[in-house]
Amino acid sequence: MSDFFQNGVITTIPRLGSRSIEDMEEALLKLSKRRNMVLILPALYSEFETPAMKGIVEELKKVNYLYRIVLGLDGANEEQFKYVKNLMSSLPTPVDVIWNDGPRVMALKNELKEAGFQSTDIRGKGLNVWMMIGYVLSDEHAYAMALHDCDIVNYSREIPARLFYPIVHPAFDFEFNKGYYSRVTDKLHGRATRLFYTPLLKSLEKVFGKSRYLDYMGSFRYALSGEFAFVRSLARGIRISPTWGLEVSTLSEVYHNTSKKRICQSEIMETYEHKHQDLGNEAAGGVSKMTKEIAETIFRIMSQTGVVFSNSKFKSLLATYFEESRHAITQYSSISEVNGLVYDRQKEIAAIVEFTDSLGLANEDFNEDPMGVPALSAWTAVRSVLPNFTYQFKEAVMLDKND
Repeated sequence: MSDFFQNGVITTIPRLGSRSIEDMEEALLKLSKRRNMVLILPALYSEFETPAMKGIVEELKKVNYLYRIVLGLDGANEEQFKYVKNLMSSLPTPVDVIWNDGPRVMALKNELKEAGFQSTDIRGKGLNVWMMIGYVLSDEHAYAMALHDCDIVNYSREIPARLFYPIVHPAFDFEFNKGYYSRVTDKLHGRATRLFYTPLLKSLEKVFGKSRYLDYMGSFRYALSGEFAFVRSLARGIRISPTWGLEVSTLSEVYHNTSKKRICQSEIMETYEHKHQDLGNEAAGGVSKMTKEIAETIFRIMSQTGVVFSNSKFKSLLATYFEESRHAITQYSSISEVNGLVYDRQKEIAAIVEFTDSLGLANEDFNEDPMGVPALSAWTAVRSVLPNFTYQFKEAVMLDKND
């Protein structure tokens, strides 16, 4: 029962049985005749200098059911863009590389800014993902999109297969699928989820009471994972955060734009290994900056439903988080001991101290500016103001491709 038990408000699809990836891909190939699938990849040029990206490219060469791959490339000059373009052309699937730092795409971003669209100058994964979604929407034949990061050390083509399958199969009615997986090597990883996100949700429920939103957010086994898939009709109507709150805000947008019955999460691989973030601090970046911006995102979303974050309530929240996070340490210490894993209790405590500081900074920023960094507008809004923008965008990418 532990593997397939359903204990949240969304459907959970674990990896069970012995179905081969080849069998699943054969089914996806048949489904692709009616439902075109686009894989979108947010990438930094520096990731193309790592073994992880080389492994991803080699695995994608074995995939035959994709309609298209769209790669959003950040941090690349012209020579580096041409290198990536040439490398990706070796794949059997057509690949469009969006050169985000190129003059044509930069000019289009300026056009968006002049038209009044906010946050289009905040560089990062959020803007990259948003631009790729807009590009895919210019193709009326694209049915579904799946996204994963490009720093996955042990990448398998099982990831896109398990992301796409639930939302393209005609027997299902899912519009959004969130990927989850184990984060274990010789020790437990995923500090931001284990020691911050989950204890924070439990604390919010204790202080402010149960809510459908918190039940929903708490149903995801790995809410901070960077892998998800959705259908075109949903993608066109959601806003995207340009901050570290990208994953949390995306889940919140999905919550407001579709039914919980049409949301699922899938176990996309047995264990996941990627480049680990340093703890850092808010100024330096890393996990601390991430947790601060995640907290701000949750505060803002809850406040939009009428929840009041007074000083006294926040003090209660901080005290409750202190208790919940330390209980989490006891839980994960037990898990590690029983399974013979390395567990550094002092490092875990140090992480919680840093996360507590992040909560305080998030509260200060929220009180100073409750609206925060504006989300990138839904593409339905962009099209209402600039009807031809996505087609101009497609033309710019094609010109870069053919240069």
